[in-house]
Amino acid sequence: MANYVLVHGAWGGGLTYGEVPERLRAAGHQVYVCALRGLGYRQSELHPGITLTDHIDDVYEQICEAGFDRFILAGHSYGGMVISGLATRLGARIDAICYLDAFLPGDDKSLWDITGGSEHAWYIDSQRHTPGFVAPIGSVDFAPVADQVGYHPLLTLLEAIPFTGEEAKIPRHAYVFANAWEPTPFRTFAEQVRADPAWEYHEVPTDHFVMQGAPEQVTDILLGLAR
Repeated sequence: MANYVLVHGAWGGGLTYGEVPERLRAAGHQVYVCALRGLGYRQSELHPGITLTDHIDDVYEQICEAGFDRFILAGHSYGGMVISGLATRLGARIDAICYLDAFLPGDDKSLWDITGGSEHAWYIDSQRHTPGFVAPIGSVDFAPVADQVGYHPLLTLLEAIPFTGEEAKIPRHAYVFANAWEPTPFRTFAEQVRADPAWEYHEVPTDHFVMQGAPEQVTDILLGLAR
């Protein structure tokens, strides 16, 4: 039996994981779907001072609450930043880390550093009437989870993650790329790891919400990390 810790992306909440948590539980594993402050069902906690460190702290506290000593860690989209930050703290306790069509930062990089001009324009233009809050980018793509979508705190996109060496202790790394969604900011990361023997690379023919578009395939990939 393995322990899974699942981290959602920006603007949405844990419901973005769709059937995947229950599929993992049905296979006999323990699953904790984390909730980040100010997002999803925690929207009432939203304020412009929330940082990336706050979201990393949220996941750390929920792992402690779950009582997981060792676990498999997965993050979707912006969740890639959060799990990267957690890896710098708890790498020795992580059996595998999986990026689900997610941002993959290098040492001392922020999400701002690894995105381009179109994303930057959206982040800044969003400040005109809601300072400190970024509106959903490409709102049509969020239709499946519209009931859990809200603003996202800007500071989480600007804070960098300095590596500590702890992240290098994770033995297995996987990347899942959604190849049916354009324009995508994630192709850069997919190309970065595709030929790297240290990474397990997968492609799924879905839009950005790979967990909803290909729940069986994503579940199989995550189960494979427990074997």
